[in-house]
Amino acid sequence: MIRKIVDWLATFINNFIKSVHDFPHKFWFVVAVSFIDRVGGTMLFPFFTLYITQKFNVGMTEAGMVLGTFSLFGMFGSVIGGALTDRLGRRRLILFGLVFSAVSTLALGSVNEFAVLYPLAMFIGLLSDVAGPAHSAMIADILPENKRQEGFGILRVVANMAWMIGPIIGGYLANRSYFALFVIDAIISCIVALLFYLFMPETKPQAQDLPHAEAQHESMLQTFIGYFKVLRDGPYVAFLGASILMGLVYQQMYNSLSYYLLTNHGIQPSGYGFLMTTSAITVVLFQFLVTFLIKKRPPFLTMAVGVLFYVIGFSMFGFVTAYWLFVSAIVVITIGEMIIMPISSALTANFAPEDMRGRYMALYGLSWGLPAIVGPTAAGLILDGPTPNLLWYLGGALTLVSAASFYLLHLTIGKQERFIPRNDEGEALPAATD
Repeated sequence: MIRKIVDWLATFINNFIKSVHDFPHKFWFVVAVSFIDRVGGTMLFPFFTLYITQKFNVGMTEAGMVLGTFSLFGMFGSVIGGALTDRLGRRRLILFGLVFSAVSTLALGSVNEFAVLYPLAMFIGLLSDVAGPAHSAMIADILPENKRQEGFGILRVVANMAWMIGPIIGGYLANRSYFALFVIDAIISCIVALLFYLFMPETKPQAQDLPHAEAQHESMLQTFIGYFKVLRDGPYVAFLGASILMGLVYQQMYNSLSYYLLTNHGIQPSGYGFLMTTSAITVVLFQFLVTFLIKKRPPFLTMAVGVLFYVIGFSMFGFVTAYWLFVSAIVVITIGEMIIMPISSALTANFAPEDMRGRYMALYGLSWGLPAIVGPTAAGLILDGPTPNLLWYLGGALTLVSAASFYLLHLTIGKQERFIPRNDEGEALPAATD
């Protein structure tokens, strides 16, 4: 038995090393600059609410309204960015996003009147997310179909590594000067923009390489009207609906769980922080292993299995009382997260025609944008009511519906060519077509 485990681990390590060498240099460059940029963001983001409440002497309700404004206008910005990504290319949008991020960060750190935050949140929210679809589309451009799932998994590991580093540095700086957080984040954005400008070429497919080259000659209005074509893609809309249900529940781990633990179980913010650290460490340690185990499995079926971990984990929050059981619930949710996140990004890329990747990626952003707008208010109404545990019971029910939806997609379109798992040579796996 031990020999089999050792042999299996050796196979995994050898395949991982081979897989690393198989990824193009452009991909690793994007990974490196993404890590640098995310460290800057994670230095600031966890302390932004504290900055608002302490500098302007307002409560969580007012701070939440500002954050909701960012999310609402960010959703519109992502939709605009998706069309511009398909029209103008990836590189320009990413460079714009980085430079604008630096300027807007300094503006937020310099505001002295709370009322100014609202129009600023509208403007920044609209433009800050313009580059979001371009990042995802660039990864889809760089990687072949059989490498995308692993590639998005690697980016998730990098993001979680940033979450392990950034908040520590940010907490040290916040004790001395909140403004220093804004300045350093702006400097990091400028450094990343310079690196991108110097070393990263455009990855958008050329017109002659596309099956529908005439789409490259459409007007800007036609590019935006192209969103209606995306919305007529019934299976993709069903995929979005299942993802929105899943995202509505998943975001409660960040929006509502800390408040619930404190008010219902007396668990202090430091205890909640340990839960989040546990999740990040779990991803860093095991994401590559999970990706290796699932990369040859039918994607929609695997998504359904991953969401079942959400069903168990989020439902546990409503039943358990011991702290170690809350830790266990977080680990269960994180296992589901490690399964779901890389596959969902890769599936979006596989749904999209090459000339519409930006718009497909932008609409996929709605699976996070809509829950970010609706979720906190709906959760607040439940948590302030007589049965706070109801939030997690409903969460379990919604994720169960989401899992069933992904399973139905597996049955209806899972055997289409674009969704069949492939080996490292890009060949369809026979077992997946049985």
